[in-house]
Order: sequence, then C-alpha cells, then structure tokens
Amino acid sequence: MKSIAIISTGGTIEKTYDELDGILENGLSVLDTMLASLVFDGVDLHRVALMNKDSREMKDADHDRIADEAAECAAAHDGVVIVHGTDRLEHTGERIVSRHPNLETPCVLTGAMRPWIMRNTDALQNLLEAILAAQLLSPGVYVSMHSHVLAFPGVTKDAANKRFQRRETSVMEGTS
Repeated sequence: MKSIAIISTGGTIEKTYDELDGILENGLSVLDTMLASLVFDGVDLHRVALMNKDSREMKDADHDRIADEAAECAAAHDGVVIVHGTDRLEHTGERIVSRHPNLETPCVLTGAMRPWIMRNTDALQNLLEAILAAQLLSPGVYVSMHSHVLAFPGVTKDAANKRFQRRETSVMEGTS
C-alpha cells in the first residue's frame, strides 16, 4: 500500500462561487469532495489542510511554510501531492528545491486553470494525474498538469497557453 500525503494550499482548483458577491473565491475547500469521487485501490491518502489561499496572495513565508510541510510529509510518506494555485506554483516548487534539495520521495505540485466547480474544469484530471505521478516518479520536485510532468528547478507558467513549461535560458545565462 502506497502512502501519499495531499497538502492543500488553495488556488483556483478549490475556488467556489459566492452567490452574495457574485465571485469565485477560496472559501470552503472542495478537495475532499474531489477525492471522494475517485477510487484509490492500494493507496492510503493522508490529507493536510495547510491553507486555502489564492496563490497571488501568497508571501515568502507561505512558500516557506509549504516547502517545510512538504519535506515533513515526504519523510513520512511514499509521495507528496501539493494542490496549489498556478500563479505562484513555480515559486513554491523552486522554494522546495532550494530549502530541501534531498527529498527522499517525489513531491508533485498541481492545480487547475479553471475551478473544480466549473463544468469545463481541468481540476479532477490534474489531481488524479498528480496522485499517480507521486507513486511513480523518482524522488524530486515536479509539476504535473495536463498530462505533462516537469521537474524543478526551471519550470515556469506560460499563462498565454495555459500550461507549464521549462524556463528558457538565455545565451548569457548559460555562460560564465
């Protein structure tokens, strides 16, 4: 039986509609509802509700807190999935790599470009793929979204194309 920790931090994936204000916001977590709709045979999920923020509101202390929780969970589980907002996901991935470069299990960040509550969401697919990736990958830090997995460091969000990609390095960066 694989033991996977799932750390929730908020982000678009968990936004719900506030009828009074007519906006999508991080209010109640929907992650448990998402997980309940999936079948996990041979996987023991350990849920860690760390925070529920829009990642655009995250500060350095939030990235440190997530990185430290990821390392703690990695020491006690076979894999870690971090549900995160896509706007600052790359910052958290880089922070985990810099603060905890020798994780002994895979740590996989994921999120969604559209909230779970929306009909055309990518949330459930991304969550399921991240849980699978956390069981199969070598130790390290990754982002898993839209049927792609990329290893940190060097991952960035391509907002125009709504995906993550390898950061392009300039000729000057490659020489020293």
